[in-house]
Amino acid sequence: MPSLFDPIRIGAIEAPNRIFMAPLTRARATRDHVPTPIMVEYYTQRASAGLIISEATGISQEGLGWPYAPGLWNREQVEAWKPVTKAVHEHGGRIVAQLWHMGRMVHSSVTGLQPVAPSAIAAPGYSHTYEGKVPYETPRPLVENDFPRILNDYERAAQHAMEAGFDGIQLHAANGYLIDEFLRDGPNHRTDGYGGSPENRMRFLTEVVDRLTATIGADRTAVRLSPNGDSQGSIDSDPASIFVPAARYLDSKGIAFLELRELGPNDTFGSTDQPKLSPEIRKVFHGSLVLNQEYTRGAAIEAVADGHADAIAFGRKFISNPDLVERLRRDLPLAPDVMKTWYSRGAEGYTDYPSASAAD
Repeated sequence: MPSLFDPIRIGAIEAPNRIFMAPLTRARATRDHVPTPIMVEYYTQRASAGLIISEATGISQEGLGWPYAPGLWNREQVEAWKPVTKAVHEHGGRIVAQLWHMGRMVHSSVTGLQPVAPSAIAAPGYSHTYEGKVPYETPRPLVENDFPRILNDYERAAQHAMEAGFDGIQLHAANGYLIDEFLRDGPNHRTDGYGGSPENRMRFLTEVVDRLTATIGADRTAVRLSPNGDSQGSIDSDPASIFVPAARYLDSKGIAFLELRELGPNDTFGSTDQPKLSPEIRKVFHGSLVLNQEYTRGAAIEAVADGHADAIAFGRKFISNPDLVERLRRDLPLAPDVMKTWYSRGAEGYTDYPSASAAD
């Protein structure tokens, strides 16, 4: 059986191991959402990952409401990403861009635009803005002529990702953002062809994936789903009825890999009594399946060895352990991360975590 440390081919990408770096919003771009030089060092430090999935990267001003997060909708952003991908490749790494439309999870003080979503239902809680946290706004429901425009935004961002030197893209269809809002019946109360039945609620996902695979190829297109539990106020009453068919469709497209962020009953950030769907999804999705959410070294090794997953994506552990692959391989202690520096602006808590060899 395969090992967590064995190479794997995912679509067009040859990954040297099955320890993937999960997308991690770190807020080190400019206020105009342009990547900065410190991001080159950050990603280069983590190039030993089997695959780096970039931090969530906006496809448009409308869809990017996180302060200081990067985008991929204009030339300045493309040019600023090029040193990142070049450095990762020079250090033997692979990197894909995660494409992000936040849907209702934005605030107009950041985007300058009213949030959009399937339905006029505000998310619970508070939005990050440049002025601090403020309540989410009620979004504008998307209308018929919005969909072609947003599909064009996804296509342009995918083209820009390839121009910037990424090895592919991952479609962010999870965590309560726009596509996830369409998939789940909690935030989607539409009565047209994009709401109601699971088939209709899948429609936007299928349209986006069809466009992306036609643009850059299925073998360079991946998707992230979060099939169980509550994600920032988005939840479904019957997750299997929507996410198993969605996985079956993605299998038919031959995408590079499918990543699942699955909550458990006692997780640190979110928990749920809804069961994990990866066993059912594994039956219908025959490509590379990547699992994510609070995996320990032992659990990750076991999940790959028993065929439950083909690779494991680690998030927080990669924040504070740039050499996570080596630490896991040698079963070395892991350094803890400092939460207060996750979204700060400088090197502290970003590029100043030492490798195990440097710490010795």
